[in-house]
Amino acid sequence: MDTLVVGAGVVGLAIGRALALRGHAVIVAESEGAFGTGVSSRSSEVIHGGMYYPTGSLRARHCVEGRRLLYDFCERHGVPYRACGKLIVAVCEEERAGIEAIHARGIANGVEGLRLLEAGEARRLEPNLACVAALESPATGIVDSHALMLSLLGAVEDVGGALALRTPIESAGREGGRWRVRFGGDSPGTLDVDAIVNAAGLGAQSVAHGIEGYPPERVPRQVLAKGRYFGCTGKPAFTRLIYPAPVEGGLGIHLTLDLAGRMRFGPDVAWVEMPDYAVEPEMAAMFEAAIRRYWPALPDGRLTPDYAGIRPKLSGPGEPAADFLVDGPAEHRMPGLVQLFGIESPGLTSALSLAEDVARRLEG
Repeated sequence: MDTLVVGAGVVGLAIGRALALRGHAVIVAESEGAFGTGVSSRSSEVIHGGMYYPTGSLRARHCVEGRRLLYDFCERHGVPYRACGKLIVAVCEEERAGIEAIHARGIANGVEGLRLLEAGEARRLEPNLACVAALESPATGIVDSHALMLSLLGAVEDVGGALALRTPIESAGREGGRWRVRFGGDSPGTLDVDAIVNAAGLGAQSVAHGIEGYPPERVPRQVLAKGRYFGCTGKPAFTRLIYPAPVEGGLGIHLTLDLAGRMRFGPDVAWVEMPDYAVEPEMAAMFEAAIRRYWPALPDGRLTPDYAGIRPKLSGPGEPAADFLVDGPAEHRMPGLVQLFGIESPGLTSALSLAEDVARRLEG
């Protein structure tokens, strides 16, 4: 089967690999000049455990299964990662019920090793931490996302697949029992394929509107949430990731580590109309206040602007968090077409599991 995957982020590359390994002739088309320049390059690089998401949702199922697949893939392919674990903390008694609910949900979702800790137990693990209780997730980790995407691309190319850069999709329609895809960019023209997978991230809705015959009412509204990150100079004060109780639209300004041990904090949540990647230095004061709730000893002036990312959400302020949306032939009745919308966090963790799901949907 000749298959076009639209979007060369971590999810698109994982889908390309899964299909190529099943014998599909795969082309991954990317509108930018390199792979992974959008959502995938601006995440916290966290391998999530899977305890935040409603039991039975696609986010819960793919996060838990994707995490297991991802650790195995990294081990087998030499992708740098570390299962450092994390603590979700209640800094006051009013937040205790929230982390207890996350614990119960995680157990229902099949997350391994979760453990509720009192303040003294948490501080024995992380002496610089301030809290009244914490939830430990030893299954949480971090990964080199660029190395992961490079390895996935290599797997696609090893079995004859290809990456086409600067190749935006303008439209596609059914002709003669196949899909005729029209390209713009550096190599304008057409290509006939048997199947299309839309994994374009921030551009998924735009691509979907260009697919002739796909009902426009099936294309969900996209809501953009900007998240800023600040780096932190000096010696790391923690060995695990530290997360506060979740906030509307995100998981709160949390502490993550990179594989070199450097601390960084974020993201916050700012609802925006257009992608905007600025990190305003004056935001440091707000970040400091949030961080000092669980790390009171944060020294003054240690935060430096780092980077920002945009989440392609399907729900907005004040609305319940939307699930991933994967629309395949069984749902929309158009052969050889799978569309993915709203693949935000935990999209990186879920990528390999989502890829298997897409392959099953395409092959019926």
